Amino acid sequence: MNGNGTNQLADKVALVTGASSGIGKAMALFYAREGAKVVVSDIAEDKGQQVVEEITRMGSEAIFVKADVSNPQDCEQLVQQTVNVFGRLDIAFNNAGIGGESNPVGDMSIEGWQKVININLNSVFYCMHYQIRQMLQNGGGAIVNNSSILGQVGFANSSGYVAAKHGVVGLTKTGALEYASKGIRINAIGPAFINTPLITNLGEETLQALVKMHPIGRLGEAEEVAELVVWLSSPKASFVNGAYYAVDGAYLSQ
Repeated sequence: MNGNGTNQLADKVALVTGASSGIGKAMALFYAREGAKVVVSDIAEDKGQQVVEEITRMGSEAIFVKADVSNPQDCEQLVQQTVNVFGRLDIAFNNAGIGGESNPVGDMSIEGWQKVININLNSVFYCMHYQIRQMLQNGGGAIVNNSSILGQVGFANSSGYVAAKHGVVGLTKTGALEYASKGIRINAIGPAFINTPLITNLGEETLQALVKMHPIGRLGEAEEVAELVVWLSSPKASFVNGAYYAVDGAYLSQ
């Protein structure tokens, strides 16, 4: 994979949360392909180490840092360890998230609501809080937050997820306003349903129902999302800030 890259992120240090599988794993590999040193972070240590090994085989540098991003202290330590090993932080892809409890609002458990908000929204704030402080010391950087198509529209029985993903978009826009003049770009992406372990475990009938929701007639692939995130993380997107980009096979055009 490294041979296919343009090295547009050479000498950059990129951090990816939720990087052991799915979109996060694809992103870690794409950053490495483009020449970045990569910090692979997740709660799944074995799978995360496998991603590091894959990057190393490509001839790039990577480390694994175990972190539960719903814990602010873990987010602080994650940034600190990045700097301890690589000396700086230039790029962050805040990707970690869960689907959460599936129930109507009146039946959603309080614990289920709090869990998905904490992992899908609070974590993005915690990560940005410490990432931005470090990037200011470097003179700038690029942050991409993984929202969702459900950061723009509703979805029955997923109130916590939808609320969190809408919140990520608002947080992204506000951060961009605050730090645009200081050299930090902050953008969000909105993937539709992507062919990852989060989705493929749902069963064939559910999968086919999800496919029918996309005018393009299929689910997305993690690599298709990664192409967008690499661009947003690179100097090619130097005037793109505070934006939300759907990558959704026309889902939101309906």
